[in-house]
Amino acid sequence: MKTIFMNAVIVTMNDCFDVFNKGYLIAEDGVIKAVGPMEQCIDDFENMEVVDAEGGILIPGFVNTHTHIGMIPFRGLGEDMKDRLNRFLFPLEQKMMTSSLAKASAKYAVAEMQLSGITTFFDMYYFEDDIAEEVSLMGERAVLAETIIENTIDSKEPYGGLVYAEKFIERWSGKNNLITPSIAPHAPYSNTKDSLVTSKIIADKYNVPYMIHLAEMDYEVALLKHKYNMTPVEYLESIGFLSSNLVAAHCIFMNESDAEIMAHYGVNVSHCVVANTKSGKGISPVKLMQEKGVCVGLGTDGPISGNTLDMFTVMKTVALAQKTFLHDRSAYTSREILKMATIDGAKSLGIHKYTGSLEVGKRADVTIVETESINMYPMHDPYAALVYQANAGNVHTVYVDGVKRVHNKNLSSYSVKKLRHELEQASIEFNDAASKM
Repeated sequence: MKTIFMNAVIVTMNDCFDVFNKGYLIAEDGVIKAVGPMEQCIDDFENMEVVDAEGGILIPGFVNTHTHIGMIPFRGLGEDMKDRLNRFLFPLEQKMMTSSLAKASAKYAVAEMQLSGITTFFDMYYFEDDIAEEVSLMGERAVLAETIIENTIDSKEPYGGLVYAEKFIERWSGKNNLITPSIAPHAPYSNTKDSLVTSKIIADKYNVPYMIHLAEMDYEVALLKHKYNMTPVEYLESIGFLSSNLVAAHCIFMNESDAEIMAHYGVNVSHCVVANTKSGKGISPVKLMQEKGVCVGLGTDGPISGNTLDMFTVMKTVALAQKTFLHDRSAYTSREILKMATIDGAKSLGIHKYTGSLEVGKRADVTIVETESINMYPMHDPYAALVYQANAGNVHTVYVDGVKRVHNKNLSSYSVKKLRHELEQASIEFNDAASKM
């Protein structure tokens, strides 16, 4: 069956940045068949599903390049605590996280992302084999990476995630066109050299993306400087870890040489500005990396770090933080920021040939942002309206792979109330333990 989206301000994010102020898009069997101005639409609407955007902005679904969807139960805990990761998060996670809790959290997180217009995400957590089942049922496009760290949650063996990850990748490779299995060693400071190298070997063996937290912590920088007289980037290069399949999250403490090394290997970056500024760690030198040729997408980080899983918050914070960091009001136009949230995010994940922009032949991952709410008037520039005016509450309709997932600001196949109840029940023991820490 065909679906036509009509009467929309279509922001394509193609190479020419075409915008159709009164446009249409036709999708069939999950593939975009036509896109352009309404006056060029030659199809009649018989036997079509008609989606009237009523002047709303139709954009490619957002691509969230870094998050931890199993961590909804942690949201709001330990706020304003110094070194929360080691003093609070890791101990509670080791003690209380289970497969059932991770699955309930994942479903809730996917719902939050879909309701905010995110159609693709790169996750890094545990129990990813179980999470993949839930994400698949909810119809979201995702790269799901099993975390590699010594004290893993879903294995009794040190670095047992390596065995888990390879089995997970073998099981899910080619199984579902929406799910890409992956692997993610935690960070240079928390992983041994052997575990980092083995993770890279596994990623290479199956030709899948892989992820790491990189140059995020000041103590990470100090540790590697003390042990090896190297920056985190130089250290990873020295052990053969870098490649174009790598997505490096955060990258706050970067110098010009680091950026040049990253560009040389084609390493991609996930800029998680909300989490970074909230934690007081610093602002990533994104412009420096982009000028050297590094592809940078945007990430929400996990719900304990960025709190909300929506790209509107991230985009606006990118603008505010980077303009302040560079002392330049003209730095980072709204179009550049939306590009990072869509097609550059898709490029970072290696999936830009079929998502990230609205072009004939690509998959129909589309989001409609309504323009009737009080905050959306006037709309002089759709790019600026999306970055500075819009919020997640303005998302009206979302399709993933041509399937309707959100309509009239509600999930099409799930109930938020039921998902929340399920998560509440799964969180009872977790919440009790958290209250005693």
